[in-house]
Amino acid sequence: MTAPESIETTTAPKGRLSIRTVAMPADTNPNGHIFGGWLMSQMDLAGGTHAYQRAKGRVVTVAVDAMEFHQPVEVGDELSCYTDIIRVGRTSIAIRVEAWVRRRCLEVTQAQGDQRHLHLRGGGRRPQEARGAGRRVINGACRGRRATSP
Repeated sequence: MTAPESIETTTAPKGRLSIRTVAMPADTNPNGHIFGGWLMSQMDLAGGTHAYQRAKGRVVTVAVDAMEFHQPVEVGDELSCYTDIIRVGRTSIAIRVEAWVRRRCLEVTQAQGDQRHLHLRGGGRRPQEARGAGRRVINGACRGRRATSP
């Protein structure tokens, strides 16, 4: 017989906290839930911020390779997006983004997706090699965790 899973052993967000915001009534659909597009834009902001810091320069989102919504976001939910670098190429950076919601003292995962960002040269004309490939990134995380990724 297995013991029920306690709160201490449940999954926690992976990566570093990149953005935190509150879902407002202006962002709702006719059903009263937050638009999926609003959630995707928050996740894109988080992924772009992490990619910009890693590349030390301008980046653009070129693809969202996967997107999965687990449950609706409600008005008043506190949305936190956690990001983690999947890989760094010569001109691109792949980032995994997890969106977590704190609702009445309960934190649950809402959505996750993989994004690709392209590092731009000054003026935004041609791709530029993503700087920092091979450097270690230290992920600051909630709850005192610290993890490194190659």
